[in-house]
Amino acid sequence: MTLQATVGRRGEEIAAKYLESLGYEIRERNVRVGPKDEVDIIAFDVGDHVLVFAEVKTRSKADRDFRPELNAGNVKKEKLRRSARTWVAEHEYDGGYRIDLICVANGKVSEHVRELPWE
Repeated sequence: MTLQATVGRRGEEIAAKYLESLGYEIRERNVRVGPKDEVDIIAFDVGDHVLVFAEVKTRSKADRDFRPELNAGNVKKEKLRRSARTWVAEHEYDGGYRIDLICVANGKVSEHVRELPWE
């Protein structure tokens, strides 16, 4: 496994524990959707009663000029939307859902963007 993959997996673990600490129920991790997409974490937000498709962006250290969220550009956002729609259709899920971005830097969650903006 590459260093980047190791850092990414560690970030996903930190993000999952963070979501659990907020009361979310982790349903699945590293879910393949369609032929080429993946969702990092699918969780249920008990408070809002919605399914959450969470994208995790990780950096090994905090750097204000190289923040994790900089890798969540328009192409990635479109893949997340497509993945969520595909998963919902394949599972015939009829409840509410949203897409969140969780940023991990220096071993902790640095930002949690609920309902990732699409601009």
